[in-house]
This record gives sequence, structure tokens and C-alpha cells, in this order.
Amino acid sequence: HNDSSGMDLYINYKGRLVLKWDLFDQLMREDPSTINGAEALMLGEMLTLPQNFGNIFLGETFSSYISVHNDSSQVVKDVLVKADLQTSSQRLNLSASNSAVAELQPECCIDDVIHHEVKEIGTHILVCAVSYTTQYGEKLYFRKFFKFQVLKPLDVKTKFYNAETDEVFLEAQIQNITTSPMFMEKVSLEPSMMYNVTELNTVAGGEDGESTFGKMSYLQPTDTRQYLYCLKPKPEYAEKAGVIKGVTVIGKLDIVWKTNLGERGRLQTSQLQRMAPGYGDIRLSLEMIPDTVNLEEPFDIICKITNCSERTMDLELEMCNTRSIHWCGVSGRQLGKLSPGAFLSLPLTLLSSVQGLQVGWRRLDEPPPPSGRFSPLTNVLRVHRFRASPG
Repeated sequence: HNDSSGMDLYINYKGRLVLKWDLFDQLMREDPSTINGAEALMLGEMLTLPQNFGNIFLGETFSSYISVHNDSSQVVKDVLVKADLQTSSQRLNLSASNSAVAELQPECCIDDVIHHEVKEIGTHILVCAVSYTTQYGEKLYFRKFFKFQVLKPLDVKTKFYNAETDEVFLEAQIQNITTSPMFMEKVSLEPSMMYNVTELNTVAGGEDGESTFGKMSYLQPTDTRQYLYCLKPKPEYAEKAGVIKGVTVIGKLDIVWKTNLGERGRLQTSQLQRMAPGYGDIRLSLEMIPDTVNLEEPFDIICKITNCSERTMDLELEMCNTRSIHWCGVSGRQLGKLSPGAFLSLPLTLLSSVQGLQVGWRRLDEPPPPSGRFSPLTNVLRVHRFRASPG
């Protein structure tokens, strides 16, 4: 910028990174998108970045080097450099210091490096403003603008699968929607206070922590990768039937990646929510069952009965035999009263009379309420399979 007094000031803007050639050459040779034997094709030995910044992706860190240089032969005073970042919703001050420099000699400069983690999509404008006083007491001011776009780097989709137990499986589909490969440094699930999480993205029986995606975890443009997690309610919540009900917060995904020049980006999703499956007034789950049983020999199972309703239940157990599964015990037995949110562990004995995979049925009824109006609860409970072998 050249003012009327003949004193020149300018802002020199440089984007992102300046790399030494040996480091850049190493990165290019390891980049899966380059051609073997021609990694440096059409590249000189100096990495030159354009004056126009271009695009940056959500979750990356915007870095800029700003230099104000006195190109004149005069001393200027009270030089104040201010850098603001204007987004669609706010204006942020990125300057490291808001105090003015008393004097700036000819051929000297004021330097500043700013950093900002980008958290919004859309147009961003870096506004660099300089105010100063000439040696004649004249106050001058000018601004420069640098516009760039913040784009979405990843498309994230989630699916929930409810197991027969209280476990919840989360599948996260992550797609690279940029034009360059990404190194997926970390994709993890931070569970809410109600759940414990187990990552299912390692090779069973492989090396310790070996990823199912291999050692070089690159995600090419437009490629999609599936990550799987198993969430299980913590014991203190699993025992309270009324807590994990309706819409519950599962947690949030934390995704960290690096692009071609080693720039790191990080995104965290909002809290993921799921609708808990409805179990009706009474839920019956299986706590223990053997994998294999002997033919025509009794075997034991343990069931858990939970009252999910808001009223006390008076329960009765009715046993219904099938052609292959027979119950050992008294049918029509009174189980007593079960208060809201309470559970009952019920040991039972069965006998299998047919070889192979068998299916057993169980029915639990609630007697008519005291009002005399018949309102039975006839839940057909879980189908269990038993493997029988010759005795």
C-alpha cells in the first residue's frame, strides 16, 4: 500500500506450510496417489504456494503469516496491526497482540502468525487492518482482504442395531468427499456416561491392535469405510429398567485425519441419539444358557424378568412344552409381585428330546387386575436355540 506521503506499507500473506524439499520428497514418495518412479513429475525443488489461499476443510487449522513492511524512507509511529476473521455468523480477532508498535524504521517489518481452528462451513474473510502515524502527525489507515472457502471434508452416516441383550451396535460410515487421499489417524467413539464401548475394528487373533484396514490407513477420494462399535449399558444403569427408555444419548464420534501435506484435521459429531426398543410392560431376557446339552438330560437356564411398566405386576409362570423341548417343573406357578423397575432372576430346568438345533417357547402371564377387567399380558418371549448331542 502506498500512501500520499510516499511511505509504502504492504501485507505479505502466506498460507499453511512451507516445507523443505527433502521432507516434501519423502511425503510424495509415500503418497499412494503418486506414480511409482515419477513422484516428482512436474515439480520443481521449491514448493511455491499461491497468493490466493483457495479452500480449507472444516476441522482443519487455518494458519497465516502476516508481515507489515515499511517500504519508505520515513519512520512511522503507533503502528497497529489487527487481523480479524469474518464468518457468516461472527467476527473473530486473531491478533496475538492488540498494542501498537511505537516506531517502525525504514526497511523494517512487523510480523505476526495467527492460527484458528475452523468450525464453520462457508465463506471466510481474513481482514488485515493497519493504522499508523506519519512523521508529520498524519494518521493513516488501510485494510486488505483475503477470502477463502471452508468445505465439508467428510460425509458421516450412522446406523444403530439393537442386540437381543442390552448391547447396541453402532455402524459409522465415513466417506472422503475431498479430492485428495486422507490418512485416517483416529476414528473413535466417546460414549455417554451411561455406556461402555468396545471397538470392533481390529483383527481377531492378529497383532496387538492391528486394524482391519491395514497398517496404511488411507481413505481415497469418494471411498467409504465402515467402523463398528459395541455399546453396553453400565451395570448401574442396566439394572434400572426405566432409565434406558425412549431416546437415549449414545455418545459422539471423534475423527482425526491428515492430508497430503501433513495437515491435521479433526471433527467431532454432535451427540448421537437412538430410540431404545420398546419391550412392553414386561421384559424377559436370558442370563445363562449352555451352548451344548446332552440328549434327554436336564439342563438349567437362568432368565431375568424386568417390570418396565409404571405399576406393580403380579406374575404367574405357565410352561408350554413343544415336540422337542420339555419343561421340568410346576406350571402355573405364582412368581409373586414385581414392583415398577424391579427385576427377578428365575432359574428353570429343561430337557431336550430331539437331536440338533431346537427351539423352546416360554410364556409369562399377568393375572387379571383386581378391577375384574381381564387384561392379560401374553408376551411371546424370546426364541432360544439349543444344540443337542447324543448322550
